[in-house]
Amino acid sequence: MTDADHEPSRTRVPMPIATLNDPHMGDMAKNPGRVEALIALIFVVAIVLLAGFGAAYWQDWSPWILGATMGAGLFLLGFGLTAWGKYLMPQGPFVEERHVLAGTSEERESLAAALVERSVVVVKRRKMLGGLFAMGSGIFGIVAIFPLLRSMGPVPGNTLEVTDWKKGSILVDSNGRAVHRDTLVPGGTMTVFPRGFQNNIQAQSQDQTILVRVTGGDLTTKKGREGWAPEGYVAYSKMCTHLGCPVGLYEQQLELLVCPCHQSMFNVRNGAQPQFGPAPRPLPQLPLGFNSEGYLIATAPYDQAVGPGFTERTTT
Repeated sequence: MTDADHEPSRTRVPMPIATLNDPHMGDMAKNPGRVEALIALIFVVAIVLLAGFGAAYWQDWSPWILGATMGAGLFLLGFGLTAWGKYLMPQGPFVEERHVLAGTSEERESLAAALVERSVVVVKRRKMLGGLFAMGSGIFGIVAIFPLLRSMGPVPGNTLEVTDWKKGSILVDSNGRAVHRDTLVPGGTMTVFPRGFQNNIQAQSQDQTILVRVTGGDLTTKKGREGWAPEGYVAYSKMCTHLGCPVGLYEQQLELLVCPCHQSMFNVRNGAQPQFGPAPRPLPQLPLGFNSEGYLIATAPYDQAVGPGFTERTTT
């Protein structure tokens, strides 16, 4: 007698297959049509809000509009999906008596087919909601790309080569006040811009210039730049030639401009030649003069590109 002879007899009972007529497969909502229409309306509003977020970001509208449209759109999209699952999905409970799961291959295939049918039947019955949810998700996926594309900024064109400094540009501070010959005492320093560009975001980057009054008399920083620094006023691009950080510190005793990012140091008396740090080139110098009213002006634009090097750069 084998061990199998002592085992109790077992009857193979196939797992019952639930049908769409099963009460447990019904919707929880008493009026599914009305609930479906309400959820569809929620999805439509979510789509409009998400599309509005894309338009607001592209047009650079107020931050509160960006936050409101994206937040409300995502909230309604999630709310509609949650309501769909709560009120229009089979609710159960699904109870099954314990039995020996020793079905035949045909029974297992039938069970697998039933599980697949159960998973897709609700979506098939709610094609409109599925389409609206897919549309809302797709629109959000598209507008989510906007920050990536827009953050790349516009094509630089020749903006890496030139600034807004022109012959005759009046030097002004960040508040638009013109710099007079008596504004600074020897050892004084300030950041200046060409008049009319002091509040321009792009100009604040490429046009920013550090003005230092080194001495009370005329100064020549290097051969060929005679007359560029009248009465000791000397101006250099504030963009470090290493990585473009603002060179905003001035060590009066050593007469050095210092970049706070990587400690590159430039001598203001010899054309801002780098004395220390990783900067590979001197800071470009802006030639200065006075107009008839005694205000500082640029007598010419920068004679080379400002900032760090780039592949198309031809100046040194």
